[in-house]
Amino acid sequence: MNKILDAYRKNTPASAAAQARAERSVPGGNSRGAAYWTPHPLTIKRAMHATVVDVDGREYIDVVNNYTSLAHSHAYPPIVEAVTKQVGGGTAWTANNVWQAELAETLIERIPSAQGARFTNSGSEAGILALTIARAITGRNKVLMAKYGYHGILMEYEAGSFPGLMPHGENATYIGIYNDAESFEQILAEHGSEIAAVVLEPVMGAGGVLAATSEFLNRVQAAANAAGALFILDEVITFRLSEGGAQALYDIEPDLTMLGKVIGGGFPVGAVVGKHEHMQVFDPAAAKVVHSGTFCGNPVTMAAGAVSVRELTAERIARMDALAARLCNGLATHASNLRLPLSIRREGSLLNILFAAEEPQEAAQRREDAEAMHLFFLAALNHGLLMAPRGLICLSTVMDEALIDTVVQRAAAAMEDVAEELAGEG
Repeated sequence: MNKILDAYRKNTPASAAAQARAERSVPGGNSRGAAYWTPHPLTIKRAMHATVVDVDGREYIDVVNNYTSLAHSHAYPPIVEAVTKQVGGGTAWTANNVWQAELAETLIERIPSAQGARFTNSGSEAGILALTIARAITGRNKVLMAKYGYHGILMEYEAGSFPGLMPHGENATYIGIYNDAESFEQILAEHGSEIAAVVLEPVMGAGGVLAATSEFLNRVQAAANAAGALFILDEVITFRLSEGGAQALYDIEPDLTMLGKVIGGGFPVGAVVGKHEHMQVFDPAAAKVVHSGTFCGNPVTMAAGAVSVRELTAERIARMDALAARLCNGLATHASNLRLPLSIRREGSLLNILFAAEEPQEAAQRREDAEAMHLFFLAALNHGLLMAPRGLICLSTVMDEALIDTVVQRAAAAMEDVAEELAGEG
């Protein structure tokens, strides 16, 4: 008998009922695949600070923060104040708002490669817009990305993980191996005249928080430039790693940068920033790229985003990094005591747990530790800890040492359950 699974079902009957109800009208029960897990996902009714509460009334410390988008966790007072004020003054209109310029100016001030910004409603839309810009500038159609990279729901990007499901995307996409510069250089040497853009994450998110090497990024950028393709960094996740994003840490300036998540302060957002020479495609007189959207640059999102980015200071980023190191040490100690194989990839406030004795050196979809990870994820929920099913953890600025120690204690209890479960299977 699976005690962990049984306990989860016993703890969450209202969430199970909510999922069953949703499935009658929403195919699959939700509109977001990453928010689904078996036997059923939680249904949350409220969130505050670093805590979420489900419809069964159970509280969880949130250590995934909506897949890295909540730098200041839930209902952060300065964001709530700005949003409440803006909602009271209207939520959308067919004209400019001052918040859009304020957020754009802040991003340009922080990101060395940014001289202009255009806003979208999601990171996926930012990925689409970035590729549209590259195609308009180069007159080419194809894209080069890394295997297991993730840049949103555009078929050309989905081909990186699901080539068999995306025949159109596969035909428009070349795939290199992350941290293998030679694989990218070879593709660009052979097919550079077809490639509009090379798109890379400085730290792979879906690939398991795997960081690029400086040599890899620099060599790929040089090869892209030599081939006449734009070099695009996807910083939707990694912008939280420093005030200027991961590119500031790597001292690299891409042609375009995709942004999202934290720059919206908890509201739907995306952006593309870049140098004037590339962003000029939006000049109405040039008529190269027409970009619009009913909610692009929405005043509520822009108000929340301006506060979120302003309050994501170097000091707070450093504090999150220190807390993440404290969490890593605690998890590793308890896993060792239980003789559970465990490795943790960490970049700043981003972590990914893997139940493997040695950290994989390449990006890959989870395989060997899939059972242990699923058991741990459910066991963590049983002990009041919400992370991503794949083991992704992301900290926020509202956390402190005492809360991290509580997270370690709950994770340790979950590890004990997993060790007992696996021992029973053996």
